[in-house]
Amino acid sequence: MIARDCQLFIGGRWIDGALGKKLPIVNPATGMTIGQVAKAETSDLAIAVESAESGFYEWKNTSAHDRCAIMYRAAALIRDRKKDMAEILTAEQGKPISESLTEISTSADHVEWLAEEGRRTYGRIVPSRNCEVRQMVMKEPVGPVAAFSPWNFPVSQMIRKVAGALAAGCSVIAKPAEEAPGAPAMVIRAFHDAGVPAGAVGLVFGDPAMISEYLISHPVIRSLSFTGSTEVGRHLSATAGRYLKRSTMELGGHAPAIVMGDADVELAAVLLARAKFRNSGQVCVAPSRFLIHESVYNAFLEAFLRHTEKIVVGNGADARTTMGPLTNKKRVLAQIRLVEDAVVHGASILTGGFPLGNGESDGFFFMPTVLINVSNKAAIMNEEPFGPIAPIIKFKSVEEAIVEANRLPYGLAAYVYTTSLATAYRISQSVEAGTVSINHHGTGLPEIPLGGIKDSGYGVEGGAEALEAFLITKLITQKH
Repeated sequence: MIARDCQLFIGGRWIDGALGKKLPIVNPATGMTIGQVAKAETSDLAIAVESAESGFYEWKNTSAHDRCAIMYRAAALIRDRKKDMAEILTAEQGKPISESLTEISTSADHVEWLAEEGRRTYGRIVPSRNCEVRQMVMKEPVGPVAAFSPWNFPVSQMIRKVAGALAAGCSVIAKPAEEAPGAPAMVIRAFHDAGVPAGAVGLVFGDPAMISEYLISHPVIRSLSFTGSTEVGRHLSATAGRYLKRSTMELGGHAPAIVMGDADVELAAVLLARAKFRNSGQVCVAPSRFLIHESVYNAFLEAFLRHTEKIVVGNGADARTTMGPLTNKKRVLAQIRLVEDAVVHGASILTGGFPLGNGESDGFFFMPTVLINVSNKAAIMNEEPFGPIAPIIKFKSVEEAIVEANRLPYGLAAYVYTTSLATAYRISQSVEAGTVSINHHGTGLPEIPLGGIKDSGYGVEGGAEALEAFLITKLITQKH
């Protein structure tokens, strides 16, 4: 299946924007336009908000038990439609078809997990100082939610927000990325087909700045959830603060990967290579600074290069491909700039370092790249690369590694490889990150929280905490 034209979903209907304007959908593996997505106008957003308000009261007054059952049906529909959805996702975003299938399967798992958590939004009774007074703490849905999700994981990032809001009893207007709209639209269709009331879930595309400003400033919208760059997150957070809206921000990262001298080097190399080049490095929690103890530096380089050079770069629709294209030409140009800057600052290229093809009609490919002798002054050691470049440096002591890991303002994820329990404990307690994964890569599962600190944002998605952003706490104190 190839990509198809994508419409807005407002008030339970699939429609084009009020002015009929469309934006192109480009296959990053070919550079060809393969479809169009409808562009919302302010008049469309006004209807979407009005619908979300009425849908909220209907969905809020649906029992948690019934909401859970509807969401389970949606998860089943997503699994039933997985093949078509994955083909569209790969055509629009570029990742290998195997990665698209995995993303959709785990997204269905998220829906089921969040549906169950929605049945457990417990309150409590607080013992009173007065025997004639009863004090009850209740959890209630915050109201209509605006959810903004990125292009790198179009399904899973959107579904965390949409399913979280719905599980809490909120209505939600989703605004996924225009680069890869087809699979998110199929997810929204699954929720609607499963029985989510018209208005309780909506879908819009268009001018991101206009849509975000309109939705966040609208008095009906009570909360927003955003995944994307730190720069945009700062702006949206400031806008939300201006209107006293609560928000959840999952922003950029620059994850250190620390390999100690006592680590299983082969294990570290294969898992770090797999994590680094997954989705062409366009992963917010991807390891992006490799800190290797000097005693195992050469052994790690040899093993990491061996696994990197096994990567098959190509069209994600080809089953042989293990790394697809970057999502657009801007990402290719960004990788070229980072490599050139690193070399100017003294780095050496061990493999890769160049685009594959002309970056236009040949698609937006960039070869898996390994850099050594990288200076801390190089841009790639300070900016989130969001691409298939691995800068590798050596260190002498655990203290040195911790200082480097905490040098940047980011704090999303970190990775540690060591066979020492004492070292694992020390680093995990000292590194400033929302997630520290030791001897494996255990992030993104439905049952565990994902969130950042410092410039990587605030609030979490996943785990028992996932619904907190969509709930308010109400105290009811009553004298008999």
